[in-house]
Amino acid sequence: MFQAILFDLDDTLLGNSMESFIPAYFQALTRHVGRLVPPDRLIAELMKATQAMNANDGTGLTNKEKFVSVFFPALDCEKEKLMPIFRQFYAEKFPRLRPLTQTRPEARSLIEWGFRHDLQVVIATNPIFPRMAIEQRLAWAGAPVTEFDYALVTTYENMHATKSHPAYYREIVARLGRQPGECLMVGNDWERDIAPAASVGLTTYWIATPDEAPPTCDVTPAGQGRLASLQSWLESEERG
Repeated sequence: MFQAILFDLDDTLLGNSMESFIPAYFQALTRHVGRLVPPDRLIAELMKATQAMNANDGTGLTNKEKFVSVFFPALDCEKEKLMPIFRQFYAEKFPRLRPLTQTRPEARSLIEWGFRHDLQVVIATNPIFPRMAIEQRLAWAGAPVTEFDYALVTTYENMHATKSHPAYYREIVARLGRQPGECLMVGNDWERDIAPAASVGLTTYWIATPDEAPPTCDVTPAGQGRLASLQSWLESEERG
């Protein structure tokens, strides 16, 4: 049986289409910061800094340190001046994006199941956002950090790679003090959740329709189905 279970957040525990969420996020952010940085320039530099985080390979800077090293010098604006404004945005404006997301009732039940079974429960979301933004989305999912003592919540402050890199999963496994085979990764994104986790040796459960064909044949998830089907699958694995 597994000793740790890793949950993706967006479109796994929380209904949240990035195709809708990210444009609204950018619009809200540029409106908030626009008095200091022109919107077009802000978005362009945000994208470059995000690309720099996505290139992080786990060997050097945290994702936040990489972001800061690229973003603020490009704007010719002191970090000490902008960071409080960004913190204000996440505290006051970011919560207004909640209506774009959908709570999935089974998400909280699954988190509770993991804790009842004494598993190390990890929120393995792509660590390109500050912890404040990730904690808010967890609360929207009905599984806030104030109620659950997660073994790890991956954020841009505490990780050294993003989810498209196997290094991301190696870092989680090392922090948990586990072997890859003792960990289950649950997620909907094949390229970020399933393929890189499997390449490191984690067992995977793909959130997809039961009859959906995997994009490639070189990885076979141990399980596949809707989030609502995961608990019964876990219980069958436990019995087996």
